[in-house]
Amino acid sequence: MGGIWNGAGQLLLSFLEFLYGITNSYGLAIIILTLIVRVALYPLNQKQMVSMQHMQKIQPMLKVIQEKYGHDREKLNQETMRLYKEYKVNPAAGCLPILVQLPILILLFKVLNSYDFSGTSFCGVLLGSSATAGLGQAVGVAPGPDGIYSLFAVLSGIFSNPAGLANAGLYLGNLALLIAISFLTWAQQKLSGAGNNPQMAMMNTIMPIFMAFICLSMPGGVMLYWGLSSLIGIAQQYFVMKKTKAEMAIKPTLHKNKPVSAQRVGDDDDDEE
Repeated sequence: MGGIWNGAGQLLLSFLEFLYGITNSYGLAIIILTLIVRVALYPLNQKQMVSMQHMQKIQPMLKVIQEKYGHDREKLNQETMRLYKEYKVNPAAGCLPILVQLPILILLFKVLNSYDFSGTSFCGVLLGSSATAGLGQAVGVAPGPDGIYSLFAVLSGIFSNPAGLANAGLYLGNLALLIAISFLTWAQQKLSGAGNNPQMAMMNTIMPIFMAFICLSMPGGVMLYWGLSSLIGIAQQYFVMKKTKAEMAIKPTLHKNKPVSAQRVGDDDDDEE
């Protein structure tokens, strides 16, 4: 398995160097790579976003089914799957694009972490350095034996030598990109309607903070890929929602009225018979 990862990493590095030979910029090379990945994953992402819209539409129907068959787990599962099939909804569709992109992100992280970019930057973002490393260098903190900057050591260095923050060129671009990615994470969840679901509202707050924490140790090149990919995802999600707006405007009656009780639904079924 290690040989496969190493081979894939070398292949990705060769492709980046090929793009660099065309653009003479590693930043542009990463942007082109991002666009290629997004185009390749467009059908999967499109299916995921449409499925999410349909999921929102059938939520009231799911609630009625849960009230009616809550006592019968087998019947509940059958009716739920029937509803999913009728509206062409796949609850697991949202995971597939992320799972496909994850190996690329890991490989890119590995390549940018091991490759010597010699301080190469793109629009102020140091591609081979993280925000934590940049802050550490700015305030004079030495990396650990493994070459990694400890977040706690960096925070301590900032308090000990706040004047070092004047060396903004070492970290400002990466820090700004980190903040942008956190905002894009929040915007994606807001656009998907996660903030309107009480059960997901907390996640809408936690995820941007979690992403900011993760990005602290990410090389600028990885953040550039992730940020641009997220921005494209938001644009695609916006157009999907705009396209399905007319369909979503025609809501079933259950969207306007509270779901009826299980007893009432059972009575209605008897009347229809």
